[in-house]
Amino acid sequence: MNHTEERAAQTIDHLATSVLLFDENLHLVSINSAGESLLSMSSKRILGLPPEKIWPNTMFFSDMIRKSFQFVRTRIERGVEMGLINRDSVKVDCIFTPIVINDETKEIIVELVGVDAFVREMQEFNHQTVQKVANESVQGMAHEIKNPLGGIRGAAQLMEKELDDESLLEYTKIIINESDRLRNFLDRMMAANTHPVRSDTNIHEIIEYVISIIRVESSRNINIEKDYDPSIPTINADREQLIQAVLNLLRNAVQATTDDERILLKTRIQRQITIQNKLNKLAIQLDVIDNGPGIPAEIESGAFYPMVTGHAEGTGLGLSIAQQLIQSHGGAINYERKENNTYFSILFPIDRNNAE
Repeated sequence: MNHTEERAAQTIDHLATSVLLFDENLHLVSINSAGESLLSMSSKRILGLPPEKIWPNTMFFSDMIRKSFQFVRTRIERGVEMGLINRDSVKVDCIFTPIVINDETKEIIVELVGVDAFVREMQEFNHQTVQKVANESVQGMAHEIKNPLGGIRGAAQLMEKELDDESLLEYTKIIINESDRLRNFLDRMMAANTHPVRSDTNIHEIIEYVISIIRVESSRNINIEKDYDPSIPTINADREQLIQAVLNLLRNAVQATTDDERILLKTRIQRQITIQNKLNKLAIQLDVIDNGPGIPAEIESGAFYPMVTGHAEGTGLGLSIAQQLIQSHGGAINYERKENNTYFSILFPIDRNNAE
């Protein structure tokens, strides 16, 4: 392979679109990383196989590749249900492009784009935009409240020094205590704006530390299961901020479950994944899964917005702050309800240069 061919191969491997190349014998001769991720199969396992071996549950692809050789024209199909060997089927948009050399079709390029993935990316973008506006509004409001709040507290302290009546001192103490409570509340609202201080961090050490905090905080027996991917490398992150984000998610899961329900913490490597409109070659996915009732439908779309909560005693800041902390590292948190389980998934880029 010469330099130009190597450069082209590297470029294709960095595409978010899945690209597969079949020769005139209908054998797969090339697949990029996005293709491996979509099919959940490594190139070593499927290179050299015909379409019916790669998609044994979906004859559509075999038929379309043969027709592309026969009729020599680009064919586009949308919303195709693609059955997979290793997991459930997914919907994809497909492009079949013949490569013609000297009037002969030598190869067929198959491009696949996951429809669900595209929809999720658009939803993520829209949520990020709305959340950014909401957070900026809340941050501005917090600043505006803190200034007069400090004046109120200071005036109460001066009044306390001048009063001789013990019964009146009770009121100044209430003013001071409530001022402190509101200030602490506002500090929590503004905490996520702190710029990350990075160092090499092990995600599993973070999770174990957070579990130890949760077990100390809770008065009940919590059923926590773990499913770790030991191949995950260290990441360049702010340890304290990452602890806070994971802690907020796990606290949320604990509040949503009872003694006979369980929480699963699962880590995996994701390849060629788009986060915050940026393609990442490698990322960590941490799933916090519980089989509780999930977020109430009426607030589900705004779950990550400040002041939105389904708990009577909640402040509505936990998920919002967690999202802000992860986003400041170039990552994101997604919510999904499937198979009667609640999934909060942290997607965290491994590449040090991906974060802001």
